[in-house]
Amino acid sequence: RADIKMEYKQLRVSKLKLSDAGIYTCKYGSQKVQTSLHVFKLTISLDGHFLQNEVPELILMQNSPNPLPDLRITLFNSNNNRVMAELENETRQKYVMNLKKVEAMDSGTWVCQVHSDSPLINQNISFPLKVLGFQNPDSERKYATVDSTIILSWHLNFQKIKWKTGFTGQLNWKQQGSANTHELLDFNITAQGELHETKKSRDFLFEIPERKPESTVEVKLPKVHFNHSGQYQCQLAYQGRHAQSKIELVVMKVSANPAGPLSRGANMTLTCQVSGSLPSNAYLSWERVNGTKMDVKNSKQHEVKLEVNVSAAGLWSCHLTEDNDRKISLHYHVEEAPVWINHAIIGASVGGSVLVFALACLCIISGISWQRRRQRAKRMAQARQYLLENKTCQCQQ
Repeated sequence: RADIKMEYKQLRVSKLKLSDAGIYTCKYGSQKVQTSLHVFKLTISLDGHFLQNEVPELILMQNSPNPLPDLRITLFNSNNNRVMAELENETRQKYVMNLKKVEAMDSGTWVCQVHSDSPLINQNISFPLKVLGFQNPDSERKYATVDSTIILSWHLNFQKIKWKTGFTGQLNWKQQGSANTHELLDFNITAQGELHETKKSRDFLFEIPERKPESTVEVKLPKVHFNHSGQYQCQLAYQGRHAQSKIELVVMKVSANPAGPLSRGANMTLTCQVSGSLPSNAYLSWERVNGTKMDVKNSKQHEVKLEVNVSAAGLWSCHLTEDNDRKISLHYHVEEAPVWINHAIIGASVGGSVLVFALACLCIISGISWQRRRQRAKRMAQARQYLLENKTCQCQQ
């Protein structure tokens, strides 16, 4: 491992080891020069290849022919920002440091800066760090309305960081309020960076878009149903380790009771409902388009269902607002019943009232007639009894 260049009086040692530390002496004639070699060794766990949210471990070791100095160690990430590390074990020979959980954006060249006052040491040791993961957040929420179209996307960074080994993954769906998990598709990425996808579910109506950005896993829901809500989780697997990113889909629908046109003088209840829970900074609201402030109704905190009573025709809109930003809206047009329907309803009401009055009168008349017939029959019975008694007396005489 050693190479001597006599013309330059140089000794070149390649692939340094900690055991190479020591005092090196150069003799040239009667002259003698000594040089002390201080060797550092920096190792990183998992060979510097991590999945997002994993915790890298750094080990810095030193060896010197002189008493080992007390080192001060500073770490800088790929953006040249200082990174705090937890010093797990410290001896003058070995320093063990744990970083915080790494993210996909942490990939790049890091620097370990080693400093000592006595002897004076200022040494920068660079090392590569690759973090395989998603450019999406670990968890995010998306909103959709019933019958709309939505595309759910997960952007992987394997091409950006030039990840050279293959890995696999899958996309799962857990319906809102259910404990069962459904596998929608699985995929694998080759060492050459090629993405291959296989659709697994036939019961769930979704599509895999043909045209999409590189390094992206996507599913398209062409017509969102209310029961499509829930958690969609994309998971990566590499050497028995896993990383995942979740998208929670919240679906909105509106309905009316009773459905159909609104008759004059009648009332209708409009209901706006979302499929899942809302964060504390989100709420529902009903608003009559071109209405007044009195035509606006907001839900309470964490309320997922909002009703409003309507007595006049017009266009109503239900909004879902989060952080003062309207995420989705759904409209319901309350139509006024045609005039002939109103007249028919009025006629039916009047006719019904007349019919009830006629039936009441008929019942009264029938009751009076029945009472009279009963009284007449009673008088006739009394008369027959009287005649019978008189005939009996005449026979006795």
